[in-house]
Amino acid sequence: MSAAPLIIRNVVPADRAQWQPLWNGYNAFYGRADATALPAPVTECTWARFLEPSEPVHALVAERSGQLVGLAHYLFHRSTIHIEPVCYLQDLFTGPQARAQGVGRALIEAVAARARAAGASRLYWLTHESNATARRLYDRVAQHSGFIVYRRPL
Repeated sequence: MSAAPLIIRNVVPADRAQWQPLWNGYNAFYGRADATALPAPVTECTWARFLEPSEPVHALVAERSGQLVGLAHYLFHRSTIHIEPVCYLQDLFTGPQARAQGVGRALIEAVAARARAAGASRLYWLTHESNATARRLYDRVAQHSGFIVYRRPL
Protein backbone atom coordinates (compact mmCIF):
# COMPACT_ATOMS: atom_id res chain seq x y z
CA MET A 1 0.00 0.00 0.00
CA SER A 2 1.44 3.39 -0.97
CA ALA A 3 1.49 6.46 1.23
CA ALA A 4 -1.28 8.99 0.79
CA PRO A 5 -0.38 11.75 -1.65
CA LEU A 6 1.31 14.87 -0.38
CA ILE A 7 -0.59 18.05 -1.18
CA ILE A 8 1.22 21.40 -1.10
CA ARG A 9 -1.19 24.33 -0.96
CA ASN A 10 -1.72 27.84 0.34
CA VAL A 11 -2.70 28.11 3.96
CA VAL A 12 -6.38 28.85 4.68
CA PRO A 13 -8.04 30.13 7.88
CA ALA A 14 -9.25 26.64 8.83
CA ASP A 15 -5.59 25.48 9.03
CA ARG A 16 -4.80 27.51 12.14
CA ALA A 17 -5.24 24.69 14.66
CA GLN A 18 -2.93 22.34 12.74
CA TRP A 19 -0.49 25.08 11.66
CA GLN A 20 0.14 26.24 15.24
CA PRO A 21 1.93 23.07 16.48
CA LEU A 22 4.16 23.11 13.39
CA TRP A 23 4.94 26.79 13.98
CA ASN A 24 5.66 26.05 17.63
CA GLY A 25 7.95 23.16 16.65
CA TYR A 26 9.83 25.33 14.17
CA ASN A 27 10.33 28.06 16.74
CA ALA A 28 11.36 25.58 19.44
CA PHE A 29 14.00 24.16 17.08
CA TYR A 30 15.56 27.62 16.94
CA GLY A 31 15.36 28.16 20.69
CA ARG A 32 12.15 30.17 20.77
CA ALA A 33 10.10 28.23 23.32
CA ASP A 34 8.92 28.55 26.90
CA ALA A 35 10.58 31.64 28.43
CA THR A 36 12.07 32.64 25.06
CA ALA A 37 8.94 31.95 22.98
CA LEU A 38 7.75 34.52 20.50
CA PRO A 39 5.22 36.87 22.04
CA ALA A 40 1.66 35.86 21.11
CA PRO A 41 1.05 39.15 19.23
CA VAL A 42 3.90 38.27 16.84
CA THR A 43 2.30 34.95 15.98
CA GLU A 44 -1.13 36.56 15.64
CA CYS A 45 0.24 39.24 13.30
CA THR A 46 2.18 36.66 11.28
CA TRP A 47 -0.92 34.50 10.84
CA ALA A 48 -3.01 37.53 9.80
CA ARG A 49 -0.40 38.50 7.21
CA PHE A 50 -0.65 35.10 5.53
CA LEU A 51 -4.35 35.67 4.97
CA GLU A 52 -4.10 39.26 3.72
CA PRO A 53 -3.80 39.33 -0.09
CA SER A 54 -1.93 42.65 -0.13
CA GLU A 55 0.86 41.32 2.11
CA PRO A 56 4.18 40.17 0.59
CA VAL A 57 4.36 37.37 3.18
CA HIS A 58 2.91 34.00 2.17
CA ALA A 59 2.43 30.56 3.70
CA LEU A 60 2.25 27.10 2.20
CA VAL A 61 1.39 23.91 4.03
CA ALA A 62 2.07 20.29 3.23
CA GLU A 63 -0.94 18.07 3.84
CA ARG A 64 -1.23 14.30 3.86
CA SER A 65 -4.45 12.45 4.67
CA GLY A 66 -6.04 15.63 5.98
CA GLN A 67 -3.17 16.36 8.39
CA LEU A 68 -0.71 19.21 8.04
CA VAL A 69 2.83 17.80 8.12
CA GLY A 70 4.93 20.80 7.09
CA LEU A 71 4.99 24.51 6.47
CA ALA A 72 6.89 27.05 4.40
CA HIS A 73 6.70 30.82 4.83
CA TYR A 74 8.17 33.09 2.20
CA LEU A 75 8.18 36.70 1.13
CA PHE A 76 9.13 38.82 -1.85
CA HIS A 77 11.31 41.89 -1.66
CA ARG A 78 13.29 44.24 -3.84
CA SER A 79 17.03 44.02 -4.29
CA THR A 80 19.75 46.45 -5.25
CA ILE A 81 21.32 43.90 -7.61
CA HIS A 82 18.22 42.65 -9.44
CA ILE A 83 15.42 44.43 -11.24
CA GLU A 84 13.04 41.59 -10.49
CA PRO A 85 11.93 40.81 -6.95
CA VAL A 86 13.72 38.11 -4.99
CA CYS A 87 12.05 35.49 -2.83
CA TYR A 88 13.17 34.74 0.71
CA LEU A 89 12.11 31.40 2.15
CA GLN A 90 12.01 32.46 5.79
CA ASP A 91 10.61 29.41 7.55
CA LEU A 92 10.61 25.74 6.55
CA PHE A 93 9.57 22.96 8.89
CA THR A 94 8.46 19.35 8.65
CA GLY A 95 6.75 17.69 11.58
CA PRO A 96 8.70 14.83 13.18
CA GLN A 97 6.30 12.14 11.91
CA ALA A 98 6.85 13.20 8.29
CA ARG A 99 10.60 13.70 8.15
CA ALA A 100 12.71 11.98 5.48
CA GLN A 101 9.63 11.61 3.27
CA GLY A 102 10.28 14.43 0.79
CA VAL A 103 8.12 17.04 2.50
CA GLY A 104 10.88 19.64 2.82
CA ARG A 105 11.94 19.22 -0.79
CA ALA A 106 8.32 19.45 -1.98
CA LEU A 107 7.81 22.67 -0.03
CA ILE A 108 11.02 24.18 -1.43
CA GLU A 109 9.98 23.26 -4.97
CA ALA A 110 6.51 24.75 -4.42
CA VAL A 111 8.01 28.02 -3.16
CA ALA A 112 10.38 28.04 -6.15
CA ALA A 113 7.43 27.57 -8.52
CA ARG A 114 5.55 30.45 -6.93
CA ALA A 115 8.66 32.63 -7.04
CA ARG A 116 9.11 31.89 -10.76
CA ALA A 117 5.44 32.67 -11.39
CA ALA A 118 5.87 36.01 -9.58
CA GLY A 119 8.84 36.89 -11.78
CA ALA A 120 11.43 36.57 -9.01
CA SER A 121 15.04 36.26 -10.09
CA ARG A 122 16.23 34.27 -7.10
CA LEU A 123 15.07 32.16 -4.17
CA TYR A 124 17.23 32.06 -1.07
CA TRP A 125 17.08 30.97 2.57
CA LEU A 126 19.17 30.67 5.70
CA THR A 127 19.71 27.88 8.17
CA HIS A 128 21.84 27.44 11.24
CA GLU A 129 25.24 25.88 10.62
CA SER A 130 24.39 23.12 13.10
CA ASN A 131 21.29 22.03 11.16
CA ALA A 132 23.09 19.14 9.45
CA THR A 133 19.95 17.24 8.45
CA ALA A 134 18.44 20.18 6.60
CA ARG A 135 21.79 21.14 5.09
CA ARG A 136 22.05 17.73 3.40
CA LEU A 137 18.83 18.51 1.55
CA TYR A 138 19.78 22.13 0.86
CA ASP A 139 23.12 21.07 -0.61
CA ARG A 140 21.18 18.91 -3.12
CA VAL A 141 18.62 21.55 -4.18
CA ALA A 142 20.58 24.83 -4.03
CA GLN A 143 24.02 26.39 -3.91
CA HIS A 144 25.61 27.48 -0.65
CA SER A 145 26.44 31.16 -1.10
CA GLY A 146 29.20 31.29 1.49
CA PHE A 147 27.71 34.35 3.16
CA ILE A 148 27.71 34.77 6.94
CA VAL A 149 24.76 36.51 8.56
CA TYR A 150 25.13 39.28 11.15
CA ARG A 151 22.28 40.66 13.23
CA ARG A 152 21.92 43.85 15.19
CA PRO A 153 18.80 44.25 17.31
CA LEU A 154 17.29 47.71 17.10
